[in-house]
Amino acid sequence: MTIAHGQEADISLALPDRPGALADFGDALGRAGISVEGGGVWVHEGRGLAHFLVTDVPGATAALEAAGLGPVTASPVVSVRLAQDVPGQLGAFTRRLGDAGIRILVQYSDHDHRLIVVVPDEDGPAARTICEQWEQERIARGS
Repeated sequence: MTIAHGQEADISLALPDRPGALADFGDALGRAGISVEGGGVWVHEGRGLAHFLVTDVPGATAALEAAGLGPVTASPVVSVRLAQDVPGQLGAFTRRLGDAGIRILVQYSDHDHRLIVVVPDEDGPAARTICEQWEQERIARGS
């Protein structure tokens, strides 16, 4: 799926399980003038996996691959705000996705306190509809 410049997307790539790997990632993006808006890195069984939210997928991909990192995979995201002061919001929102038959591939928060979710491409339209409904309800509640 092509993601337009300026559109938020999740970039993912394997990172080596070694000191400085995340610094190499951050330095490459910084030199290219690309900011990460949220995400994280996890190591499981000796393999690092990075997922970060960016708005310049082509620039991020080029910068990371030029630094010897990658390959980079880009995925569209859906985002929603949860009422941080209300326990159970994560379960309530993700239950809606689950009840609609939508699998969650990746979930993290961004720097603007939004829940960022990557779903299979074919589930994107339904997930966006659920996010829009959630947002309307949240605003109506005043939270």
